[in-house]
Amino acid sequence: MRVLLFGRLRDVAGWREKEFDSPPATLGGLRELLAQVDANLGAALCGPGVQAAIDKVLARGDVSLTGVVEVAFMPPMSGG
Repeated sequence: MRVLLFGRLRDVAGWREKEFDSPPATLGGLRELLAQVDANLGAALCGPGVQAAIDKVLARGDVSLTGVVEVAFMPPMSGG
C-alpha cells in the first residue's frame, strides 16, 4: 500500500510517499503506526480538518484498508 502526504503534512514528515508491505487493517491503525514512527506527524494527522482519501475517495471514520492500494492524507484546504 502506498501512503501519500500533501502540503504541511509532507513538510512535517519530510517525505511525500512511502510504501508499506504490511499495512494495518484500518485507517485508525495506519494513523497510529505513523504516529509511533514520528510523533510530530502523528499530531499533525490528528489536527482539525485533516482528511484521508482511500483509493482517491474521501474516507470518514475508521474504515478498513483491506485491498486498498493508496491512502492520501491532506491538510485542511483554504480558498479565496
